[in-house]
Amino acid sequence: MYVHIGDNVLIRTVDIITILDKQTIGSSEITTEFLNTQRETTISGDRNTYKSIVITKDAIYYSPIASNTLKRRSYRLTTQDY
Repeated sequence: MYVHIGDNVLIRTVDIITILDKQTIGSSEITTEFLNTQRETTISGDRNTYKSIVITKDAIYYSPIASNTLKRRSYRLTTQDY
């Protein structure tokens, strides 16, 4: 199944590794360093107006949708698969 993360982007639920909220990113130096080193794998989204970040196997997406909403969407779709 797929989850809509905003900006007309759909991601397969099985490809999602983690969904991070904006506050977590700002409070962790390690996460900030990781995102800075992975800039070439960033696919979409505005870095100034994002609410969450979705990390997949192949890319990093900045999403205007809150992390709790994305989590609910992905969980609901994942449980429907089985």
